[in-house]
Amino acid sequence: MDYLGEIEGKRIHDRRTSMLMNSPRFVYVPGPIIVGAGPSGLAVAACLKEKGVPSLILERCNCLASLWQLKTYDRLRLHLPKQFCELPLMGFPKNFPTYPTKQQFVAYLEEYARRFEIRPVFNETVEGAEFDGSIGFWRVRAVGAKGEERQYVCRWLVVATGENAEAVRPEIEGMEDFGGDIVHTSVYKSGEVFGGKKVLVVGCGNSGMEVCLDLCNHNARPSLVVRDAVHVLPREMLGKSTFGLSMWLLKWFPMRLVDRFLLIVSRLLLGDTSLLGLDRPNLGPLELKNLSGKTPVLDVGTLAKIKSGDIKIYPSIRRLTHQTVEFIDGRTDIFDAIILATGYKSNVPSWLKEREMFSEKDGLPRRPFPNGWKGLCGLYAVGFTKRGLLGASMDARRIAEDIEKCWKSEAKQTNFSM
Repeated sequence: MDYLGEIEGKRIHDRRTSMLMNSPRFVYVPGPIIVGAGPSGLAVAACLKEKGVPSLILERCNCLASLWQLKTYDRLRLHLPKQFCELPLMGFPKNFPTYPTKQQFVAYLEEYARRFEIRPVFNETVEGAEFDGSIGFWRVRAVGAKGEERQYVCRWLVVATGENAEAVRPEIEGMEDFGGDIVHTSVYKSGEVFGGKKVLVVGCGNSGMEVCLDLCNHNARPSLVVRDAVHVLPREMLGKSTFGLSMWLLKWFPMRLVDRFLLIVSRLLLGDTSLLGLDRPNLGPLELKNLSGKTPVLDVGTLAKIKSGDIKIYPSIRRLTHQTVEFIDGRTDIFDAIILATGYKSNVPSWLKEREMFSEKDGLPRRPFPNGWKGLCGLYAVGFTKRGLLGASMDARRIAEDIEKCWKSEAKQTNFSM
């Protein structure tokens, strides 16, 4: 017997709601609704499934992990070793390399969904969600591919749209006058279409660095805009992944001492990056990551191309004119195209009507990790830790455990009342 369903039925007894329940546009969900079918949303659904709690995932695109499948470049690999990127309850296949490719990671996620029988509702865009205190439920308004509207009602709402929901496209003076292509990395697939062209990449994070390398490999002539100080670390140190080595060292030594070790080894392996126009921040890489969420760049070969002169470094852009870029140091250069490796942002404030848990400024939980996963009235967040898949997996487990307690408690109350 569906005890939770009976409890919810007793709570939804007002005339207005009863009328809605008879409408095909009204969908009652006995378990949590999860918004987003990326790795974070799948992880929560799997953890809930293991505990016997049903859930429903709403996904605006037509596939799992739409960011990975639709908005990433072809040569992308996981930047961290696979053991730090696996989702709860299922590891990567043993035959996968240490750093799985984009295609391998997507295949892993699809198998993950099959194993736990996770079937998201695709092409369902959530346009509004708010808690209705009069009935004690969340109302979630969504629009389908053909414009049809539906209202979902649930006890728990899990926000799994993540930190990378929308591309950030900065406004640069003169963009309308440039004349050449200006594209975000979310639509960049390969440097093949840029062969022989001068391309300016704006942004020196992992994506910007790797896009520059990809352009070099396709005989383009890339330059890189470095607007801020950045930590560039080798992907591996002393035969171990830099990330894995850091995690191990943090078990024994304070963060600042580990940072000092990482910078010394990086200097030995990579040289003084400031001589290349890549100044390091005052804070160490781990301390900076912990305080601001800014991820250090793990070099996969781009630095060698900068040293050889195949990739030029420029400071921030002042303005654009016809196929010409003027930089803040007074230099100008001609380019055929500009690629914006300017990252992504959360879109939560645009659809979630809630002011306590999420900041309206950046769309991230107000409480820092590890306390940002739970809000009020059955609201949860996963994929907002700025700690990648490892952080998402940790939060997914916490959320499932918390909802399970409520689920079992209410089932017992119903059973007792009967």
